[in-house]
Amino acid sequence: MRQIFILFILLIFNPFGVYAEESRGYSIRGEVIDKITREPLPAVVVEIESTKYITTTDANGKFIFPDVPGGMYMLKADMLGYKSCLSYEFMLTVKGVEITLELEEDNLQLNEITVKPKADPFKRVKESPLSQKSISIQEIERNPGANRDISKVLNSFPGVATVNGDSERNDIIVRGGAPSENRFYLDGVEIPTINHFSTQGSTGGVVGIIDAGLIRDADFYSGAFPVNKGNSLSSILDIRYKEGDLTKNSYKFTIGAYEAGLNATGSFSDKTTFIMSARVSYLQFLFKALNLPLLPTFTDMQFKVKHRFDRRHEISIIGLGALDNMSLNEDTGGKERNEYILAYLPVIKQNVYTMGAVYRYYDNNGYWNFVLSNSYLRNKNTKYLDNDDKDPDKRTLAYTSVENEVKFRAEKIANISNFRITAGVGLEFPKYENDTYQKIFIGVPVTIKYQTTLSFTKYNLFASGNYITPDEKLSLTLGFRSDANSYSNSMKNPLGTFSPRLAISYEVLKNISLNSSVGRYYQLPPFTALGYTDNSGSHINKEVDYIGVDHYIAGVEYKKASLLQVTFEVFYKKYSNMIRSANDNIPLMGKSTVYGASGNEQVASDIKGKSYGAELSVRVFAGDKFNLSGTGTLYRSLYQQGETKKWIPQSWDNKVILSFAAGYKLPYNFYAGIKYRYAGGSPYTPYDVERSSLVQAWNASGRAYYDYTRHNQERLPPFSQLDVRLDKDIYRDRIAFKFYIDIQNVLNRQNVNPDILLSSGNIANPDAPLNEQRYVMKSIDNTTGTILPTIGISVEF
Repeated sequence: MRQIFILFILLIFNPFGVYAEESRGYSIRGEVIDKITREPLPAVVVEIESTKYITTTDANGKFIFPDVPGGMYMLKADMLGYKSCLSYEFMLTVKGVEITLELEEDNLQLNEITVKPKADPFKRVKESPLSQKSISIQEIERNPGANRDISKVLNSFPGVATVNGDSERNDIIVRGGAPSENRFYLDGVEIPTINHFSTQGSTGGVVGIIDAGLIRDADFYSGAFPVNKGNSLSSILDIRYKEGDLTKNSYKFTIGAYEAGLNATGSFSDKTTFIMSARVSYLQFLFKALNLPLLPTFTDMQFKVKHRFDRRHEISIIGLGALDNMSLNEDTGGKERNEYILAYLPVIKQNVYTMGAVYRYYDNNGYWNFVLSNSYLRNKNTKYLDNDDKDPDKRTLAYTSVENEVKFRAEKIANISNFRITAGVGLEFPKYENDTYQKIFIGVPVTIKYQTTLSFTKYNLFASGNYITPDEKLSLTLGFRSDANSYSNSMKNPLGTFSPRLAISYEVLKNISLNSSVGRYYQLPPFTALGYTDNSGSHINKEVDYIGVDHYIAGVEYKKASLLQVTFEVFYKKYSNMIRSANDNIPLMGKSTVYGASGNEQVASDIKGKSYGAELSVRVFAGDKFNLSGTGTLYRSLYQQGETKKWIPQSWDNKVILSFAAGYKLPYNFYAGIKYRYAGGSPYTPYDVERSSLVQAWNASGRAYYDYTRHNQERLPPFSQLDVRLDKDIYRDRIAFKFYIDIQNVLNRQNVNPDILLSSGNIANPDAPLNEQRYVMKSIDNTTGTILPTIGISVEF
């Protein structure tokens, strides 16, 4: 590794890379059109934000900047009678950039002469005036410690934490909600997961599937959710892909922290563009060299094809797929922590894909969206006692599950004067299959063996209206959504999940706005719970219902021009019908399930919960020259325990979350970044030593059992981590190079986890009856954290 870093440093600091001429010019071209009529607009002033470059559109609405140095940019468009428009942030390299800017009529300017406000880089979605953040490509590409993984980028957002502060996984906790409470969309198509080795029944995983090189931008909602995106309790991540280039095909080869990949962008015709990515991991070689107990491999592919029939009709085809395999490495040098992981971790094979088509028709006052998609997840887990797969009698787990969903959504977005109307319907056809053989211990050894097939129909209806006063000081949004399905009688009635929502924003002083939102949201329990059967084949979870949550949010926002944004928000989330394990009587998502599946057991939906807190966020934006963000969150996340009515901390009740991130552009196209994260100690549950030491109990699970009568009564020390990153860009006529060094946990912080209770393999009382025999147990320290340097290289041509 040391030799690799020396070679890397010499490469990016050599005279050719640093001191040779850097400013090779590339083209930025595009057109400006009316957002409603789709007609081109001539004589529009277009400028590259924070630069000296400026031009105007021709008679056909076209513009071009022919010779611009490579880098990160945004475009701004101005025209009398229209609102200023600021484009998404983009990266200019050898292929150039083509952008369409859409201008919206400004009724206030048509009636009187006004000073046009500056375009806002801290853009808000009109219907969501608070609890929403836009994510730029710069935040994704250059975020220290994230390695271009959008899930890890979210860690620096207000109200966002990871389970137990774990920097190795992508289990996102948003305002005290479980990892299963998040939903993801890609160009309007819902995707079940954005992570490799995803936990079935939840949304967390190990490494992100989405290739950052294809992302244009994204919106992240922690409240005030759009009505057309449902089945979420805590957050929605709405990702948008780039579009291909009509004039030139280009390619990019990338070596990242975990994988090597190839991207391509271009066109099939003058109306059809494409982008695609294919990646393969090399984690297994690194883990093998480090003597780690697991050997993960993954492959993924994604693409977008867009065809414009004319100015009013277009269709996009989206595809995303991943193949994941995790085997075990038993040759790890006898480390006790590795022995513990090898004792319980199954062999995992997981396949996931989503295919979707989005047809859009622009009419005279807005547009129609018709979205059709199919999502598929196959999860196979196997485990043998002592990992001896040669002996069938030692099999403790054989789990194969398939989730397949066909979804259709039709929606209309209309702009009528100062009103924006959204309305639509959705229809979904899920199918779930499961074949399970599992040995468990619930006082006595029990073997679970069942096969099940479950299919039903889901349907939804939604509408909202947004009104903005002519002076744009007041914004008011009122909407509703209703979901139902044919799974059970209790879920058939759409009135049972009627979810109204209201959002208000008012500019009380110049640059200062008061914002508030209240809404009700529902989420279906996971298919693993809905499809679970007993050994006789009966679905025993038919009495569960939709999980509900009420959001109450209020905040204040201050913005100074396009440089500074400060927000302060308070929130309260009230949960109903939370799912609990019938065996352990704790919330289903509070159980420690890192790999495999969650929810495949008997459950009940009768727990109440709450989460409340306050967030402060400061963002400074100066183009690609300097960026800074700092956030602080104080919160509690609790559930009510059974008959005692006592409020118990959830497993992610950190109480306090702090983050700070900054980036600065240095001479010669160097870019330096730093990120610091701090989280208060997570609650944890002590082990049930008596139960864990039983031979039959240990052999069933390969790991210790928790004492859920003391659920989350202990608390870990705080978690913290400092990451740094240095990027270097080199631009040439027909080729561009990008290099980065990323060092995670640069201070080598050792974060403490609960000690591991492990069987020694020796039976203390071999002469006792089998059901009384106990292993001699031992406890080992469980600290994590090491300096983790990685390098990345990309070549675009």
